[in-house]
Amino acid sequence: MIPNFIRSFDGPLTRSLHRLQGNFGLGQVPGTTPPRATTTSVCGYCSTGCGLNVHLGGRSPVELTPDPSYPVNLGMACPKGWEALAVLDAPDRGTTPLLRDRLTGERRPISWEDALAIMVSRLKGIRDLHGPESAAFLSTGQIPTEEMFFLGALWKLGFGFLHADSNTRQCMATAHVAYKQSFGFDAPPFSYDDFEESDVLVFVGANPCIAHPILWERVMMNVRSPKIVVVDPRRTETAQASSLHVPLAPKSDLVLWYTVLRKIVERGWVDREFVDSHTTGFQELSVFLEEFDDARCLQDTGLEAGQLESLVESFRPGRRVSIWWTMGVNQSHEAVRTAQALIDICLVTGNIGKPGTGPNSITGQANAMGSRLYSMTTSLPGGRDFANPEHRAQVSRIMGIPEDRIPGTAGLAYDQILDRAAEGGIKALWVVATNPEHTWIGQDAFVRARENLEFLVVQDMYHSTETALQADLYLPAAGWGEKEGTQINSERRIGLTKKVRRPPGLALPDFDIFRLLAAAWGCADLFPRFANPESAFGLMRDLSRDRPHDFTGIRDYRHIDVAGGIQWPFPEGARPAGPDHSVRPGAPEELRNLLRGDEGHRRLFSDGRFFTPDGKARLLFDPPRPPEEPTDAEFDLVLLTGRGSSAEWHTGTRTSKSALLRTLAPGRLLAEIHPSDARTRGIRPGDAILVSSRRGSLRAEAMTSPNVRPGTIFLPMHHREVNRLTFPSFDPYSREPSYKHAAVRMEVLP
Repeated sequence: MIPNFIRSFDGPLTRSLHRLQGNFGLGQVPGTTPPRATTTSVCGYCSTGCGLNVHLGGRSPVELTPDPSYPVNLGMACPKGWEALAVLDAPDRGTTPLLRDRLTGERRPISWEDALAIMVSRLKGIRDLHGPESAAFLSTGQIPTEEMFFLGALWKLGFGFLHADSNTRQCMATAHVAYKQSFGFDAPPFSYDDFEESDVLVFVGANPCIAHPILWERVMMNVRSPKIVVVDPRRTETAQASSLHVPLAPKSDLVLWYTVLRKIVERGWVDREFVDSHTTGFQELSVFLEEFDDARCLQDTGLEAGQLESLVESFRPGRRVSIWWTMGVNQSHEAVRTAQALIDICLVTGNIGKPGTGPNSITGQANAMGSRLYSMTTSLPGGRDFANPEHRAQVSRIMGIPEDRIPGTAGLAYDQILDRAAEGGIKALWVVATNPEHTWIGQDAFVRARENLEFLVVQDMYHSTETALQADLYLPAAGWGEKEGTQINSERRIGLTKKVRRPPGLALPDFDIFRLLAAAWGCADLFPRFANPESAFGLMRDLSRDRPHDFTGIRDYRHIDVAGGIQWPFPEGARPAGPDHSVRPGAPEELRNLLRGDEGHRRLFSDGRFFTPDGKARLLFDPPRPPEEPTDAEFDLVLLTGRGSSAEWHTGTRTSKSALLRTLAPGRLLAEIHPSDARTRGIRPGDAILVSSRRGSLRAEAMTSPNVRPGTIFLPMHHREVNRLTFPSFDPYSREPSYKHAAVRMEVLP
């Protein structure tokens, strides 16, 4: 059926699969000695990127402990990290490909040979009949960078399809675009050391106590007695531990920050030397800010004058000020300009490029930074532009790919892909390691898309996710700990994850599935440097040369491992930053000289040079716009969503498999409401309530709390039905959805 397929793996498929799944290399980096009693890896949940010690019993992992020598977490771990192994043995792990019977609708096991042949045949048929825009993939921020890179290259350069996006669009597209527009490149400027070196830390729409608990521990290690400011409609766990909580009205951020900027300018707190030498647009910004007086700010934000004044005082000159944001900023109808208002404040006050400063976006998923650089969804590898002929020529030369195979446009964004599918324009969808049936915003956009798809493929660890259950073809994938590769964390640190156990049954690493598909399609000769993840890493390294993220100084996986991860940029001749953590225990002698010393690559822009053509940062701004779904007499509450607890992760695909994490997380859907809103509706704590928007309803248990503003209700995002209530509005620059504002009503159930 696929004549040249078996030959590409030098033997029968069954033997090839056995080799791909075999024990060789468990817990070790190529070129090192066999597995020790303990090896190291990097956690695969969030973007913190904690180092873990994996304790092996023979060739099987027994338990995990945090790695005290890793410079990120310094021997700490959150509950998810401790339990990362436990979720691999769930009974609903995918162990064989599954094909849906067209007559009965039931899924039945099939061989890998049949699965690959079916997928290739169906996709080729759709492409030949409907063209290169008739299919798309939706991927993830959870798999290693090498796998993301291979997937994008295979889809666009090998298969010849155009449209692709990742669920990084749901969390980090805003930061990506904001940095790129302001700095000329997607370049978070900070190091985690800045948590410990700031005099003032301002958290905007961020709750690290829950979402990034190890980063909060780093804040607690700050010996400078810092002022901690939290700007958030809710009095979150982080706000409760802060020096100042600024409880602004939902989505009034831009008015607030433009008012703060105006007052900074009026008080002469501008670093004019820095602004004049290293930015453009200050005069235009100053004129624009004149319309943002205190009265307007207090009316729109619902704040008191003293709260506004205390926030402004945080930016008084002479202190190291850092601003940190996450989804409360990124997931908004005007998210990019909100992020850039925070960037503007740091630029105007000179709080950038120095210890304890910076406009710092904390990434969400484990490898969203890798996705932003190498997934080939919105940009060519290394942040290059599809529309730039010079960039296409560079990629063609370095990758050895004919230039005419490289598209001149990135294609559709996530929401546009689903809309096009719902309209019948996209016939096939390949979903890799993500769960859009659960996570996508608003009405059942994915369900409507599914109704018009001719072919849905889902590739995942578990065959039981809401999306996998809808698939025509399911491909079983290995999970974290069952494959190797690199991830890039929030502070730009490239870390190494290792294979410490075999995947179950016939499940395979995503990388190997892509190799098999390349061979089955007949395009494997385009990808000679994708023989294994480390070979693909070498190609990624070559593509980084002379780019802002240049990491050509990294030799190989072993170099990353013994260095405790390496932050980019790391060009040839550089050394890892950080004298305290630059030589890990067990570093081979030939690498020790590379690992000594500190050449200052921890934070960016210390020289005031940015990645724009003239080397200057751009001060960008736009008039604020009201949310697209305001409250009214019928839907009189604003719905806020966010992380429920540190034991939960996204849709619960993994965390729900751990008995310990289930114990630590709430076992029911709790709606957090203000006591005054509860009283007016006759709702008591513990009552069953119905929460409704114009898109649907859900049942929840009422939990009254003064930690939410009157007129708002908070629901954790981990429950599928919560995302059906949200309003599908999108930032015009990043096309990131706004999960943080929707009009709802609530009533007590009998």
